[in-house]
Amino acid sequence: MKRDVDADFLALPLAAVTEVAIGSAQAAGASHVDVRIERTRTGLLSLRDAKAETQSDETLAGLGVRVIVNGAWGFASAPEISVIAAKQLALSAVAMAKISKPLSTELVSLVTEPIYANQKWVSEYEIDPFQISDSEKRDRLAHLSNELLKSATVNHTSALTMYVKEQKHYADSYGTSTTQQRVRVQTQIEAISIGADGFESMRTLAQPAGFGWEWMGSEHWNWDEEIAQLPTLLAEKTAAPSVEPGRYDLLVHPSNLWLTIHESIGHATELDRAIGYEANYAGTSFATPDKLNTLKYGSALMNVTGDRNTAHGLSTVGFDDEGVAAQQWDIIKDGVLVGYQLDRRIAARVNRDRSNGCAYADSPAHVPIQRMPNVSLAANPAGPTYEEMVASMEDGIIIKGDKSWSIDMQRYNFQFTGQQFHRVKNGKILGQLKDVAYQATTTDFWGSMKVVGGPSTYVLGGAFNCGKAQPGQVAAVSHGCPAAIFDQVNILNTVTEAGK
Repeated sequence: MKRDVDADFLALPLAAVTEVAIGSAQAAGASHVDVRIERTRTGLLSLRDAKAETQSDETLAGLGVRVIVNGAWGFASAPEISVIAAKQLALSAVAMAKISKPLSTELVSLVTEPIYANQKWVSEYEIDPFQISDSEKRDRLAHLSNELLKSATVNHTSALTMYVKEQKHYADSYGTSTTQQRVRVQTQIEAISIGADGFESMRTLAQPAGFGWEWMGSEHWNWDEEIAQLPTLLAEKTAAPSVEPGRYDLLVHPSNLWLTIHESIGHATELDRAIGYEANYAGTSFATPDKLNTLKYGSALMNVTGDRNTAHGLSTVGFDDEGVAAQQWDIIKDGVLVGYQLDRRIAARVNRDRSNGCAYADSPAHVPIQRMPNVSLAANPAGPTYEEMVASMEDGIIIKGDKSWSIDMQRYNFQFTGQQFHRVKNGKILGQLKDVAYQATTTDFWGSMKVVGGPSTYVLGGAFNCGKAQPGQVAAVSHGCPAAIFDQVNILNTVTEAGK
């Protein structure tokens, strides 16, 4: 079903507000003006042992005006959407640019982009989660939690669902105007065991996705089947032996590998980080521009794209927050670094002709900054199935689900753990291990990738809460990938490493 932007958002004075803001700022001396009218509604529901614990429903709405005056930025925002506010904010933004001009170290410029007038885009979803009653949402989570609690292994459960509807109207002084609406859902259910073997937990592998409430049915993710398997997997994990540190072949499932992609590729190929322009939250990057088209990032099997068009992706849009149309491009090709993520400002700063549409602001109170697209590892079109990959392993470990992680400020030295660790010998799964972490440098790890799974192993993973900038902003982003096998990766015992 093709959806439209909600009528009550379209009923706001979108055109009148942006027209006044742009005209007022230009009259006051701005050479560039862009205006965002935003409304984001976020719902949250959590259960403890199948009983409601926390529930919230918040809406953030407002207006932001950004300008360039004599090569300096200016910005102003307010939680009000009106013609009066638009004029006041436009003048405030111009005044801010004039005040900041003496402190500017370089002139701000933006690359020229095509004009898109009166464009509308809505993400692919079927059921608006805000049209589902609170009781129906609670009942679904309670049912899944109670199924877990039937097991003697499971002492407690926690369940959390978050659902977001984001609406934006963008207009600029060149003539672009876009109106967009996107919906996303994230649900996690965790089983907890407290017994003779100590405390242990395991949660579902379902990923956040650009779906509506249909995500909580069985068509897109088989919740009931996973919940049925979870107590047995948790019981195995509680009784599992601690891993013997050393080097093992690793079969990394997409539910774990997406996070390694995010931290070691996604953040590392943000060009503002790579040129040292941005260092907040995640530091800079070892993948500097002098290495473009020469850096051997990984094995020849490695092909990574940036993509803002991926169906149901968390970073998927029609247009970014600078009016740039969504695109797909190569970041790593045959193992070599060939591209970066760009917004209009950074593209101009490094003498590129175009942005690839990576500007995003998480609220009208924040300026758009360069943010991550869906950064994904391509499957091997002729690659093996997951079962064939397991059968091919002589001596290794399967890792599923994400947990804790650590990576340095250059996105180079890292350590990741997971939810499930399965020991494999001669193509057979022998049982689970625990206390497992894998450690490597970015190029060594991706260089050791010797098998890339086929399309049947591909899963779109991701997160709602990628952090960047100061003041801090969060963004939702997806990372698709197949299962992959890595050769002789260093495995640490987390208990030993902690000195216990």
